[in-house]
Amino acid sequence: MRNEPKSTDKEDFIGIYKEKITRDGADKLLEFLEKSDFFTAPASTRYHGAYEGGLLRHSLNVYECLTEYLSRERVRQKYELNVSEETAAIVTLLHDICKVNFYTISMRNAKNEKTGQWEKVPYYSINDKLPYGHGEKSVYMISGFMRLTREEAMAIRWHMGFSGIEDKNTIGKALEMYPLAFALSVADMEASYFLEGTEE
Repeated sequence: MRNEPKSTDKEDFIGIYKEKITRDGADKLLEFLEKSDFFTAPASTRYHGAYEGGLLRHSLNVYECLTEYLSRERVRQKYELNVSEETAAIVTLLHDICKVNFYTISMRNAKNEKTGQWEKVPYYSINDKLPYGHGEKSVYMISGFMRLTREEAMAIRWHMGFSGIEDKNTIGKALEMYPLAFALSVADMEASYFLEGTEE
């Protein structure tokens, strides 16, 4: 019996997306992602996922972290956080859509450690063509294709949790009112700090 080839991150993403997200406009949003740099973009310039495909890998990592969290009996029964598979897929796979067409490759001088010679090396820099914030920009972009529930919109908007730059009282109120926002922020941090790095 032959071993089946492993799927790629892009195939995994599209498979989950098509299976779980079925509301009106989802197909058009996926078409937009496929025409954009979503599947090749980094997740950041120098922190987590600062490599080609880092944004895609981060989105899948957050999906895995959140779905694992939501499957816990304590979360479902004690916290009464019962989320549909579609909602879980939307808020994780699309929470950082704001980073589409956001990064560009620039060049800088760096010394080659082996030869001691200076050479031009590529690095990621930011070229924000739609300066609309972070979480709110993702909500805005998704809403151009399909409707979000209030819970989904709030989760995506506040997924940075207390690492965001907004007033901490406002963040705390949002996380208190919308438990999915808290859960997504935890999944985002778990993926960023424990599963990801700056290189593959």
